[in-house]
This record gives sequence, C-alpha cells and structure tokens, in this order.
Amino acid sequence: MNTTDNLRKTIKTLVSEKKVDLFLGWEKGSLPLAATPLFVTTEEEADRAIFDVTCGNNLSIYFTKDKKQYADKKVGIAVKGCDARSVVLNILEKQIKRENVVIVGVPCNGVLDKKKVLAATEGREVLELMDNGDTVTVKGKGFELSLNRQEILSSSCHACIYPDAQEYDFFMGEARGEVPNEERVKEIVDFQNLPDSDRWEQTRVEYQKCIRCYACRNVCPSCYCNVCFVDQNDPKWIGSTCEYTDTVIFHVIRNLHVAGRCVECGACERACPMDINLLMMNRKVAMEVKDRFGDVAGLDIDGKPAMSDFKEDEKQKFIMG
Repeated sequence: MNTTDNLRKTIKTLVSEKKVDLFLGWEKGSLPLAATPLFVTTEEEADRAIFDVTCGNNLSIYFTKDKKQYADKKVGIAVKGCDARSVVLNILEKQIKRENVVIVGVPCNGVLDKKKVLAATEGREVLELMDNGDTVTVKGKGFELSLNRQEILSSSCHACIYPDAQEYDFFMGEARGEVPNEERVKEIVDFQNLPDSDRWEQTRVEYQKCIRCYACRNVCPSCYCNVCFVDQNDPKWIGSTCEYTDTVIFHVIRNLHVAGRCVECGACERACPMDINLLMMNRKVAMEVKDRFGDVAGLDIDGKPAMSDFKEDEKQKFIMG
C-alpha cells in the first residue's frame, strides 16, 4: 500500500471514529504543478487526499493568521517534516493545544519548485504531471519530458535534514529522524567567507529585487501578528516604497522576527515572484540560534522557543562584546 492509500485509510478511520472534526490534507489542484489544501469531514472526501511532489503547502498556516477558528476544533493534519515543526511551534506558542491536534506524518522526498519545472520546459504550459519517484514526468501540448526529481526540488528540500515529522501520532511508514546533509551549510559558509564589501553587495543585489508584495510574509506559518510592523502607521516604522533602504529594513526585521521560529519549509522562497534567495539568510540565522542557544525550531514539543527562554550557561559573547 503506497503513501497516498495509507493516508486515505488513516483519514477515513479518524473521521469515521469521530476522533477529529476536520482533517487538513492535500488534493489534486486545478493546475498540475501544485496540490491544493483539502478539508475532510466525511469518509468520501478522504478519497481525494493525495501526497506527492506537488504537496508544497505548509498546512499549519490554517492554525494561525485569519484561520484561527480551526485552533479550537479537534483537527487532524497531514505533515511533512517542516510542517510538523511548524505545528510544534504553534503548540509551544499557544496557538493550538496538543490535545486538539492529531498529527499524521508522511515520508517526504522533497516538493517541487514550479519555477524550476517551467525553466526545464522552457516556459511551455504543463498540462499533466506524474510523480514516478526518482523522476517526474510532465506533459503538455506537443511535448513530454522526464525530469530528474532532484533537479526540480525546492532549494529548501536540498538543505533539509528533517524530511519526516519528529512529532506525530501516526506515520505512513517509518520516520527517518535526522538525515545527514553535507551540503546544508555550504552556501552559508561560502557567504560568511566573503569580504564584507562582497557580502553587502550580494545582499543588496538580492533584496533590491523586492517589489514589497509581502508574499513571503503572507505565506509564512510563523508570521501571524495581528498587525505586521510594516502595516503600522502609528508609529510608522519604515517606508512603504521599493526604495532599497526600506526594502532591506523590511527583510532584516522580518528575519529577526522569525529567528528561532523559521522551520525552513521554503514557502517564502517558492512564493516570491522575484526569485529572491530568502532561505539563505533564514538558514544563517537558524545556524546562529542553534550555535548560541542549542535550539532547532519546532523539534522539542516539551521545550520553549529559543527567544522565549534563558539558560545561564548559554553563550553571551554577542551581548558582552
């Protein structure tokens, strides 16, 4: 029995036995390159559930933002490794209660980046997609291509070391735990080793692309303030223009706001219409948090978010100078 069949069976059991009021999963989207969220309340609806390379949505976002009505229900949720970390973070930050959520883990081998697929098809419209495991077949008018899965995955997946849920009630197979990944920090180390002027120039080139659409913020499961600092006008923290100083302040402050809270799901980077390398700086901050505070966001259900905790033996050189 494959992952999708196992997932459907589990959802049906949870719904039929009234163990959940609602189950959040994925179903085939109206466009072939992206699955869409599925809200299951009946056994029949469970037959639409899928899990494949198109399931990039981090469904934990439905516990926050303007969808907080789900936080008070008994909800089941299908999760990849990064999604599960978001759910744990939501629990630790008192957005949902652990007893109100049933976590169903699925074995993740990465999700696609639509922009990479379209680059491979030279912009031709994809009308059909089939996930074959190591390869992904895409079809359109007058063409059919077999693509290497690794070449079209989101950059977040290439750097992932927790592909499967670390916290779950059910798992579709056997969870792998932490997976070694030697390439994980290469980009960050290369960036750190650049001269100061080159680091600044690379940062300027990336953030100058920003058009302030806020797609990164809107899709982020860790960004759920009732009023974002960029939308406040009393006080007015930063300007609303695409002028570089306004733009870089937005990204730096948002980066600090998700420090110790970013689960590196890659939703921000995949949503960005300007292809800004947002994850590199997020991963840089995540490395600093782990080094200084020994914390990885969303792994310890019994812990506390790094920015909400203090230990007497944690490193303090950055404070003391």
